[in-house]
Amino acid sequence: MAGGDSAVIAIQETPETTLFRPLTTTTSVADVSVALKEYFRLADSLEDLYQSWAMADDRLATIAKCIPGVRIVEQDPFECLISFICSSNNNIPRITKMVNAIRANYGEPLITISDETLYSFPSLDQLLAQANDADFRTKCGLGYRSKYILETLQILQKHGGEEYLTNLRTIQDPLVVQEKLCEFCGVGRKVADCVALFSLRQDDAIPVDVHVWNIARRDYDPDNALAQIKSLTPTTYHQVGNLFRSRFEQKAGWAHSLLFVAELPSFRPTLPKYMIEKMDAFRQEEKLKKQEVAAAKKARKAD
Repeated sequence: MAGGDSAVIAIQETPETTLFRPLTTTTSVADVSVALKEYFRLADSLEDLYQSWAMADDRLATIAKCIPGVRIVEQDPFECLISFICSSNNNIPRITKMVNAIRANYGEPLITISDETLYSFPSLDQLLAQANDADFRTKCGLGYRSKYILETLQILQKHGGEEYLTNLRTIQDPLVVQEKLCEFCGVGRKVADCVALFSLRQDDAIPVDVHVWNIARRDYDPDNALAQIKSLTPTTYHQVGNLFRSRFEQKAGWAHSLLFVAELPSFRPTLPKYMIEKMDAFRQEEKLKKQEVAAAKKARKAD
């Protein structure tokens, strides 16, 4: 929102359009309209991007027809950074619970709906003034991530505050942004690229985990250069990212996200049968390989 203010907005998607209404009285419809256009990056034409990606890759062309409308949002950088530190070795329900607890304990109340109060995400200054390890662990359930966040707050303050993160949007090279974000505690390459992609306009950032690694091996590695690699080293991480960046010249991070979404169980029914069968066959092949490796390891121990 304008001036960094928080607001609660009701959004309803219809077959023809998307309706919205501000629920907090201090928020104008005009400000909300601007904020939503920025948040959902509506100035970027998905139709043009989908067409560009489809020309570069037949598989993505098929997925684009099945799953239209996947776009990257532009979150607040500070909130995005803290949220992704919470994501370390975690699942979505627990991450959501942690972030909501941070809001409730350190943010400002915005509105109460049906006995549920919604809170703003706290600023850096609010967390520096109020947060401590004990409360992060007991009230927010952060566990070992508590020290990561507390140290990150100190590092960010030394860098000049939240504006430091916002200024990273001006850097053109996503690898440089990745390096700068990895200076924060609890931030590795994947978390750095997630923050860069979802809040810092680094549209060619490619967050790589084992799922993305497998997509690259299965569909975008014709020379089998990744076949013999057993772990996701920094070199492999960069190599996988480059496979996507070299194929999708416009906003490779967006294209990568569409391919990632296609792997999710909730979207499988929308895909052609032959594509699902290929995914399942690869998954089964990987499972058998792991079983063979485990059996060989067990046999060596027995000897």
